[in-house]
Amino acid sequence: MALTAHLSCFLVLLVAGLAQGIKDSLRVQNPGAGPLELKEVFTLFQIQYNRSYSNPAEYARRLDIFARNLARAQRLQEEDLGTAEFGVTAFSDLTEEEFDQLYGNQRAAGRAPNVDRKVGSDEWEESVPSTCDWRKAPGVISPVKYQKTCLCCWAMAAAGNIEAQWGVKFKRSVEVSVQELLDCGRCGDGCGGGFVWDAFITVLNNSGLASEKDYPFQGAVGTKCQARKHKKVAWIQDFIMLSGNEQGIARYLATEGPITVTINKKLLQQYQNGVIKATDTTCDPRYVDHVVLLVGFGKTKSVEGRQAKDVSGHSHRRSTPYWILKNSWGANWGEKVSVILGQDRAGLSPPSGPALMSSDFLGLFPAAPREQCLWYHQVPDYCPSGSTS
Repeated sequence: MALTAHLSCFLVLLVAGLAQGIKDSLRVQNPGAGPLELKEVFTLFQIQYNRSYSNPAEYARRLDIFARNLARAQRLQEEDLGTAEFGVTAFSDLTEEEFDQLYGNQRAAGRAPNVDRKVGSDEWEESVPSTCDWRKAPGVISPVKYQKTCLCCWAMAAAGNIEAQWGVKFKRSVEVSVQELLDCGRCGDGCGGGFVWDAFITVLNNSGLASEKDYPFQGAVGTKCQARKHKKVAWIQDFIMLSGNEQGIARYLATEGPITVTINKKLLQQYQNGVIKATDTTCDPRYVDHVVLLVGFGKTKSVEGRQAKDVSGHSHRRSTPYWILKNSWGANWGEKVSVILGQDRAGLSPPSGPALMSSDFLGLFPAAPREQCLWYHQVPDYCPSGSTS
């Protein structure tokens, strides 16, 4: 099976969106709507997302931003090669710069821990199933979290990865403390952005993590690390860094469990539902600024895509491979089926191509090490510059 999904441009489509009637009203139908129509749609947006503005000038400014975002969503709708729908979202009154400040971070993926030895090339030759969806396995995927304005996607993805490993390996459902990763991080990244490998190193240094119930998420960094006050409910023995071999990633995901990956979040601001198949012009795979959890893959049923026409102009039906990602922007963002997808070429960043996490690594995978498939690493003695949200 050839998984031709562009992970660096994927969108997570997770759980519940707008009520259907309002959602239909908020979809981009006519970017040239008159002022009255625009204000009506904007009012619906304010009601749905509980928005209010301090004065008429700010209202007018946000209305203008809203209109610009509707126009941009319409362009994305026309350019996307998949089945995705773009339109009004919770971020529609934000400029691109504001969206980046609140939910993104720097381009640099940072330096990952060094690799001493690469083992297990035979692993990639094993067969890969046609589909994989860890959401369907009881106790593996925890509920979607909401990072608020704290740039902690790296910590939430790492926590979700550890939770998934305990569900897969020990059939035990756990929810671990994201706040502990923020308060007790080795590099003090906190809500300023960080790296998944630093989250895993923090877990190793602290001999595990407390439960979310005992050490709950606050949306901000605490004044002091409270790790020693709480019982550990989950821990790891090591973490593995996987290469950009697409078949290998799929096989590892199917047999071992979810994996953290870093993506380009550019299209997330306008995305509503469906399967995205981005182009290089709408999503630069070299720009990665958001960490999510890879939880599955599959292929859509044969459908007529927007651009699915041959040279004679006749439309034809086709299916599209996709990856499934878990995001950290709350249960009201995205859609229930949680499907993500990408290009007609492998986007899992081989060492010579655009990187998801660094020039050499694709994903991180916290697990008890298996000698035959572990890539050994050295814990860096520095705190890398550049971070992801």
